[in-house]
Amino acid sequence: MRLLVTGGCGFIGSAVVRLAIARGHEVVNLDALTYAACPENVAGVADSPLYTFEHADIRDRAALDCIFAAHAPDAVMHLAAESHVDRSIDGPGTFVETNITGTYNMLEAARAHWTRTGRPDSFRFHHISTDEVFGSLGPKGKFTEDTPYDPRSPYSASKAASDHLVRAWFETYGLPVVLTNCSNNYGPYHFPEKLIPVVILNALAGKPLPIYGDGSNVRDWLYVEDHADALLLVVEKGTVGRSYNIGGENERTNLDLVQTLCAILDDLRPKPAGSYADQITFVTDRPGHDARYAIDPARIRDELGWRPSVTVEEGLRRTVAWYLDNAPWWQALLDRHGVGTRLGVTA
Repeated sequence: MRLLVTGGCGFIGSAVVRLAIARGHEVVNLDALTYAACPENVAGVADSPLYTFEHADIRDRAALDCIFAAHAPDAVMHLAAESHVDRSIDGPGTFVETNITGTYNMLEAARAHWTRTGRPDSFRFHHISTDEVFGSLGPKGKFTEDTPYDPRSPYSASKAASDHLVRAWFETYGLPVVLTNCSNNYGPYHFPEKLIPVVILNALAGKPLPIYGDGSNVRDWLYVEDHADALLLVVEKGTVGRSYNIGGENERTNLDLVQTLCAILDDLRPKPAGSYADQITFVTDRPGHDARYAIDPARIRDELGWRPSVTVEEGLRRTVAWYLDNAPWWQALLDRHGVGTRLGVTA
């Protein structure tokens, strides 16, 4: 297929780009190169004849129309989004503009292309979203595709709105869409503002390892390369109009996760004395912090035969080793706006 991937220089998007090209797909990477984008994430495939880069913003409808006309994609994989909850607390407007208006522009540009090319049944618009649209779970239960939406942050509200737009374009215009909602991703090339890279880099720098509240918040952790595999499966074989929850089947409290990371670092790069866990510090909780996320991946398992292949222990060890081996990549990002500082305190 010829895939138009939005946000292909980001964390998850670049994993999709790398895997798609490895499997022989043509990829057009559309990215605005905002603060979290790293062209280095796709440097390994940039010289491939299967790869094309388009520097454009999904808020620019005219640019999108030109890109669709120039490349005539068989499918869209829409990953471009503002995604950091703390940044959404400080600046919600950017999240509304990119995640809602940007998705609207993508849908309309895709619909125009689909109509112009004869409304082929094979075309797909794959919208990639998050489990955060479902809100917060108690100690029991899991999110399914039928869980009512209950977003709690500007980020998750903007993603919920974009999900609703995609479903509306399917119901109203017949645009052949598929949707996925994933649990927390981690792995190589993770921008250093999220929990796992923050912990690794702060540990190496001898800084405090900040944990919100008492560390009891629970997340289901999904290795990014497993996620990319699931996304390509859904765009190829998912049922039109259907949504699929993608989870790692790896629930951990934030405290457990950080302690595991410290133990891996103790093994791979031991300190002269003591443990990295000595640097753990509890900080004031995030406003509106969801207590627990957990995905029930039964639909994608039963309908498409997908399951995660990487356990959280294996994935965390791979991730720590990657950061230890790729210091030039993350060192170049430390001066970007907001990296290394506490955000989301304006509420």
